[in-house]
Amino acid sequence: MEKPYVVDEGKIDGLSFVEVAGVGNFSVFKTFDCGQCFRFDPTGPRRGGYAVSGVALGRYVSFEQTDDGTLAVWGATADDFEKIWLSYLSLDTDYDAIDEAVTTALDPDGCAVMRRAAEAGRGIRILRQDPWEALCSFIVSQNNNIPRIKKIIAALCEKYGEDTADGSAKSFPTARALAEAGEDAIFALRTGFRAKYIVDAARRVADGEIDLDAVAREEDFPTCEAELMKIKGVGPKVADCALLFGFGKTEAYPVDVWMKKVAARHFASGPDPKLFGKYAGIAQQYLFYMERYVG
Repeated sequence: MEKPYVVDEGKIDGLSFVEVAGVGNFSVFKTFDCGQCFRFDPTGPRRGGYAVSGVALGRYVSFEQTDDGTLAVWGATADDFEKIWLSYLSLDTDYDAIDEAVTTALDPDGCAVMRRAAEAGRGIRILRQDPWEALCSFIVSQNNNIPRIKKIIAALCEKYGEDTADGSAKSFPTARALAEAGEDAIFALRTGFRAKYIVDAARRVADGEIDLDAVAREEDFPTCEAELMKIKGVGPKVADCALLFGFGKTEAYPVDVWMKKVAARHFASGPDPKLFGKYAGIAQQYLFYMERYVG
């Protein structure tokens, strides 16, 4: 796999940017439209194509992709791209090899379904989000829809987040900030029954009872799941979403109503996530995207 490379760097109206070529099968649209993160929204592209802007890893940033596939990262330098956004966007991962693996892992009928799913979802990359943000965000996501999830998270960030480096937005609140806020204050932000779960998670993480760095380092996946499920309100689906999108555990295979539809409509039995191995979560995203967005 050839590494993406910066083809241009500079500033326009005081805003730093880099243009990156060689990003392969990467789609800004699909990656930020598949429900894995909640702090980005479409914005007007500066050079045509498609763009999203939002906050990640404490920074306000825009990702823009032109029709020829070139990626522009606004609010970043070439050094930022190499040290932060290359990994965040999973552009350092060979998704062509992953596609080959997940489309040949099942029986012939299953492989036919996976080929359709991989084609539908081609361009999706699993973002490497902050572990605490991913955990808290998917606690908020329970029995919720994406517009409301975004509204709740925006309220949490506005109330308890810190200013980003450029002062243009708020970072995701720390576990300590939400723990100290308490359940009543979190409930007041219209989090509903999730308030007690958010605060329980925040207190356990802030006090070190649950070490998120240790979870990220742990290689035994069931151990990772069990650790997160110590938190009130965190079951297998929330734990698996957090592990997939925030801890780099691409073997996680979250099962929700959409994935149950996939199993019922497209497979005689299964599919068995274990057959996808360490790429089960990527296979899941392709199947989810095919079912929900392509139909």
